[in-house]
Amino acid sequence: MKVLVVGGGIGGLTTALSLHAAGIEAVVVERTRHLRPLGVGINLQPHAVRELTELGLADGLSAIGIPTAEMVWVDGSGAVQHREDLGTARGYHWPQYSLHRGKLQMLLLDAVRDRLGPEAVRTGTAFEGLRQEGPGVEVRLRDRGADRPFGLAADLVVGADGLHSAVRAALHPDEGPLQWSGTTMWRGTTDTAAFLTGRTMVHLDAGGGSRLIAYPIDPGAARRGRSLTNWICMVPVGDPGPLGGPASWNSAGRIEDVLPHFEGRRVDGLDVSAMLTDADDLLEYPMVDRDPLPHWGEGRVTLLGDAAHPMYPVGANGASQAVVDARVLAHTLARGGDPVAALRGYEDHRRPATHTVVHANRRMHRGKPKSGAGPAAAGVYRKLAGTYRTTTGNDVAELNARPSWNPPTGKPMKGTLR
Repeated sequence: MKVLVVGGGIGGLTTALSLHAAGIEAVVVERTRHLRPLGVGINLQPHAVRELTELGLADGLSAIGIPTAEMVWVDGSGAVQHREDLGTARGYHWPQYSLHRGKLQMLLLDAVRDRLGPEAVRTGTAFEGLRQEGPGVEVRLRDRGADRPFGLAADLVVGADGLHSAVRAALHPDEGPLQWSGTTMWRGTTDTAAFLTGRTMVHLDAGGGSRLIAYPIDPGAARRGRSLTNWICMVPVGDPGPLGGPASWNSAGRIEDVLPHFEGRRVDGLDVSAMLTDADDLLEYPMVDRDPLPHWGEGRVTLLGDAAHPMYPVGANGASQAVVDARVLAHTLARGGDPVAALRGYEDHRRPATHTVVHANRRMHRGKPKSGAGPAAAGVYRKLAGTYRTTTGNDVAELNARPSWNPPTGKPMKGTLR
């Protein structure tokens, strides 16, 4: 079986590694001409860390990530309202990692090129369309360097090309715009003093629905007694509805738009105003998602990660869900048999689960108290966290006991990629 993966992000690269582990050939095409460690911080939940560990990446993750130990909710004065253990401190067999998105992507990219070969990731290659005919898929691509169109034939195609997925648009051309929550996010990273345990994720309620999430993402800074702190400010600025403009992760923001909502706030020794002002870069992004699809793919084509189920980032689960998608896809295909039926089996497994996460993230966003002080607010935070873990399948005992998704042995599928 030969699979073309569209998109060289976290989901696409994990897909390539997972397929390779299952004995299935994969090639990744990525429209960006030069992959670099861009972006800000993300979290990998224990269920995703388990999958990457089983792909042999435990040491690499440990080298680039902070094993997050707790989540702390604080009110506008910095007083702790609720605290919960995370990762191994909660009893999972695998840690939760906070890390730089670009460093994770580079770790996966290096692993793909090492295991699948240097030509397994073809950068500067844009997806333009596809046609299913007979036992395969003809994919139209463009070499962006030479501005030259060309074709590629594969047995299966996986669209892992993110929020603005061209593969999704080809499969669902009448879907319409992204859905905006009414909240704008500002994101950045700042070298700060270490705070709380040095492995703490902080949720600060600044009042009026404005919130800040901050956590350390760099083990090197931690060894120096500092923190490379990733932060996200979320401010309600409008009414929810269809997004009227573009949504780019790389749009520059203005400090004067976000600072007034958080001025004067402190958490432990962390000066929030200074942290925002001193950021290396300030990025602005509308908090958006899409309604879940009734089906992801058709025939020999499917979707994965943000291309399949974009979600609000409030549950720190987007990248983790893409990793799980990749592992389930490879496990399903490795069983052999009809590849079209295998893709539908993958979707039947993952679509209801990710549908639940999309809606759980919406409830998490709407359910935060408008004023985060006192026992009532602490109770709300406690209930939100517990309900979220249950509904998104993150129960400690269930994850620890679940059988591995390492690929089963079986008759490999045959096919061509040319």
